[in-house]
Amino acid sequence: MRRPSAIALLALVSIVMPAVAAPKAGDPGTNVEMPFLIAPMTKDGRLLGYSYISSRIVASSQSAALEIRGKIAFIQDAFVRDVNAAPVALAGDPTKVDTGLLAGRLVADARRIVGTAKVARIVFGDGQKSTGIQFATLHPTQMPAKADQADNMTPPPAKPAP
Repeated sequence: MRRPSAIALLALVSIVMPAVAAPKAGDPGTNVEMPFLIAPMTKDGRLLGYSYISSRIVASSQSAALEIRGKIAFIQDAFVRDVNAAPVALAGDPTKVDTGLLAGRLVADARRIVGTAKVARIVFGDGQKSTGIQFATLHPTQMPAKADQADNMTPPPAKPAP
């Protein structure tokens, strides 16, 4: 009788331990999905492209999550203003987002709007494997020069005689 209960206990521990070790996005009902945020990425005052950022705010409670959902438009407006007012890139790589810096700024924006005690943190992507941040260059391919375009054009097919 003891052997099955020990096996059941080990099975339970093996299920619970990875969930405890992995960073949780938040308890059910406390995650508030935010609209995509588009942050300009610059270097020396020149626009390189945009980072598309997927995020969710983790509320301190389910009732706080309801209040946050009611103010998503105001929070998103603050987020957009924030990423356009100051750079969000890593110092060494202007195509990568400094998630620590950005998270601190966005949490401060959300707390200013809904209250300090209601916002626990912000999570980018799924909070584990996916960062939820993707960089897109401003000009993914170079346009051919006009002279090159004329060389690459094929003539239209000839019309058959009537």
